[in-house]
Amino acid sequence: MTGEYAVDVRDGRVGRVMGRVGTYVQLRPPGGGKEWDCPPEDVRPAALGEVLRARVREINAEGRLP
Repeated sequence: MTGEYAVDVRDGRVGRVMGRVGTYVQLRPPGGGKEWDCPPEDVRPAALGEVLRARVREINAEGRLP
Protein backbone atom coordinates (compact mmCIF):
# COMPACT_ATOMS: atom_id res chain seq x y z
CA MET A 1 0.00 0.00 0.00
CA THR A 2 3.00 2.33 0.39
CA GLY A 3 3.05 4.87 -2.44
CA GLU A 4 -0.63 4.41 -3.25
CA TYR A 5 -3.33 6.99 -2.66
CA ALA A 6 -5.79 6.55 0.18
CA VAL A 7 -8.58 8.53 1.79
CA ASP A 8 -8.78 9.43 5.46
CA VAL A 9 -12.49 8.74 5.96
CA ARG A 10 -12.59 10.92 9.08
CA ASP A 11 -12.38 14.09 6.98
CA GLY A 12 -12.18 12.98 3.35
CA ARG A 13 -8.57 14.06 2.76
CA VAL A 14 -6.67 12.20 0.06
CA GLY A 15 -3.02 11.38 0.67
CA ARG A 16 -0.20 9.19 -0.51
CA VAL A 17 0.61 6.36 1.89
CA MET A 18 4.14 6.96 3.15
CA GLY A 19 4.34 4.04 5.57
CA ARG A 20 3.38 3.04 9.05
CA VAL A 21 4.46 4.27 12.45
CA GLY A 22 3.30 2.06 15.25
CA THR A 23 -0.36 1.37 14.68
CA TYR A 24 -0.92 4.38 12.41
CA VAL A 25 -0.76 4.82 8.64
CA GLN A 26 1.12 7.96 7.57
CA LEU A 27 -0.41 9.96 4.72
CA ARG A 28 1.09 12.92 2.87
CA PRO A 29 -0.99 15.44 0.92
CA PRO A 30 -0.64 15.51 -2.88
CA GLY A 31 2.15 17.89 -3.86
CA GLY A 32 3.90 17.46 -0.52
CA GLY A 33 3.35 18.92 2.87
CA LYS A 34 3.11 17.72 6.40
CA GLU A 35 2.26 14.06 6.89
CA TRP A 36 -0.56 13.08 9.18
CA ASP A 37 -1.30 9.88 11.05
CA CYS A 38 -4.49 7.95 10.52
CA PRO A 39 -5.74 4.81 12.23
CA PRO A 40 -5.78 1.96 9.70
CA GLU A 41 -9.52 1.39 10.19
CA ASP A 42 -10.13 4.95 8.94
CA VAL A 43 -8.17 4.52 5.68
CA ARG A 44 -9.71 3.34 2.44
CA PRO A 45 -8.24 3.08 -1.05
CA ALA A 46 -8.83 6.18 -3.15
CA ALA A 47 -11.20 5.88 -6.11
CA LEU A 48 -9.83 6.55 -9.60
CA GLY A 49 -11.30 10.07 -9.75
CA GLU A 50 -9.77 10.92 -6.37
CA VAL A 51 -6.38 9.63 -7.53
CA LEU A 52 -6.55 11.67 -10.74
CA ARG A 53 -7.38 14.87 -8.83
CA ALA A 54 -4.53 14.15 -6.39
CA ARG A 55 -2.04 13.59 -9.24
CA VAL A 56 -3.09 16.87 -10.90
CA ARG A 57 -2.46 18.67 -7.59
CA GLU A 58 0.98 17.05 -7.34
CA ILE A 59 1.91 17.97 -10.91
CA ASN A 60 0.71 21.54 -10.39
CA ALA A 61 2.73 21.81 -7.17
CA GLU A 62 5.87 20.55 -8.95
CA GLY A 63 5.48 23.20 -11.64
CA ARG A 64 5.26 26.17 -9.27
CA LEU A 65 8.16 28.56 -9.22
CA PRO A 66 9.65 29.44 -5.83
